[in-house]
Amino acid sequence: MPDTLHPTALCQLLGCRLPIVLAGMGGVARSELVTAVTEAGAFGFLGMVREPPALIEREVAQVRARTQAPFGVNLIPAATPAPLLREQIALCITLRVPVVCLFWDVDRAVVERLREAGITVVCQVGSVADALAAQDAGAQALIAQGVEAGGHVRGRQPLDALLADVLAATPLPVAAAGGLADGRDVARALALGAQAAVLGTALIATHESFAHDYHKRRLVAARASDTLLTEDFHVNWPPHAAVRVLRNSVTRGERGDPFGPAPAAGRTVIGEEEGRPIHLFSTDSPLRSMTGDFEAMALYAGRGVDRITDLEPAADCVRRIAAEAAAYAGS
Repeated sequence: MPDTLHPTALCQLLGCRLPIVLAGMGGVARSELVTAVTEAGAFGFLGMVREPPALIEREVAQVRARTQAPFGVNLIPAATPAPLLREQIALCITLRVPVVCLFWDVDRAVVERLREAGITVVCQVGSVADALAAQDAGAQALIAQGVEAGGHVRGRQPLDALLADVLAATPLPVAAAGGLADGRDVARALALGAQAAVLGTALIATHESFAHDYHKRRLVAARASDTLLTEDFHVNWPPHAAVRVLRNSVTRGERGDPFGPAPAAGRTVIGEEEGRPIHLFSTDSPLRSMTGDFEAMALYAGRGVDRITDLEPAADCVRRIAAEAAAYAGS
């Protein structure tokens, strides 16, 4: 089925054809997935939170080697050590990355630095207050993230309510994120006034995502009721930063108190990635490059997970969802 979703003003700003955006999921959204999504007509963000400059440079180069379509990089200032953040920002400017998405606290200085360099800045927000702060800082577009979202969740409003509030508060183009997993979801978000739908969990469950197969299989088998918001996975992030994950031994309390005193021998290591230890209660999710106890890691999943029934190529996923959305919009 050919898609007939029409480009929006946000599509024009980002340089994509379809009003569908790949969320900049740390670790998971790398060049292979971004390329597949952008080549299918959507827009993709590389998830580069806390990543070293060498990896960012490599991933950007790999995207550019595979596609001429615009793309973006997702950074999270609040979760990144200041020296590393300065390097990341400088590198994005040097590489002339077209778009940067920022999340969590609105960092006015970072927004202004990127804007001065001619980079388009998108901010993901979880409240009207954050939306207005991002607008005031100079953001050119917003992503309203509802509480249904997988991964780190900034606000506590359901998406439909938050989207309505943000649209009423700002003239900026607004995309919608949180629990969106199929064409009906996308059509509903667009009908409510969003200028794009942001997909995360649905695109983890694709061949090109950098998630480990264990995580992908768990998503296919999961239901919405298997997800919950928790602060149990907190190492590497600011305090009181809730995440939506699949229930596991950590969330059931079987691995000890996430906030108890650290053992004298140091944090418990449950995995490894190219020489880097993966600690119990960290925000790391299972990736292709990791080994270890995947069951006890953060298995990020949004509430739309029960509409994910199989693994598929990312381009097929984008085209299918776009066609479904067009059909629902025309019905």
